[in-house]
Amino acid sequence: MLSVNDSLVLMIDVQERLVASLDKNIIVSKAQKILDGAELLGVPVLVTEQYRRGLGNTVIPLNSDIQVVEKTCFNALLEEGMLKKIKAYGKKQVVIFGIETHICVYQTACALIEAGFEVFVVKDACASRNKYEFKMGIEAMHAQGAKISCVEMILFEWLQGSQNPKFKEVQALIK
Repeated sequence: MLSVNDSLVLMIDVQERLVASLDKNIIVSKAQKILDGAELLGVPVLVTEQYRRGLGNTVIPLNSDIQVVEKTCFNALLEEGMLKKIKAYGKKQVVIFGIETHICVYQTACALIEAGFEVFVVKDACASRNKYEFKMGIEAMHAQGAKISCVEMILFEWLQGSQNPKFKEVQALIK
């Protein structure tokens, strides 16, 4: 189970040109819910942008506390200093989602598992241009040991119960 004390969120490449080739209303709204829930509950967030000059900026407005890492490697951990940045948070669980499921999300999730992290893939906040490739990416991450989850499961695991002082605010995110 996830814990707010042990979690870090890693959003992969939810950028203008990538989102434009998808059903953007779904991916953007799901990603926004995770980011809002993380902010409410004090879970740190890292964001990557793949080749910003070609693919554009992140489409979701980010608060000033969120660090954005520009990358050119599909596996974000291959970027110089990225693993060190992640480890600096002192978290053992990484909640990961973004675009494209079968490329950047998959390769980064596998590298995180190999580095010893417990990886939770937010399936409904991931996307690929092709449904088959999306399905293969999810299956491959699961086979490598990632836990496959969804937005509501993540948020309610972080809350642990309705007595959490942030319960009503988080619940409002999914209504």
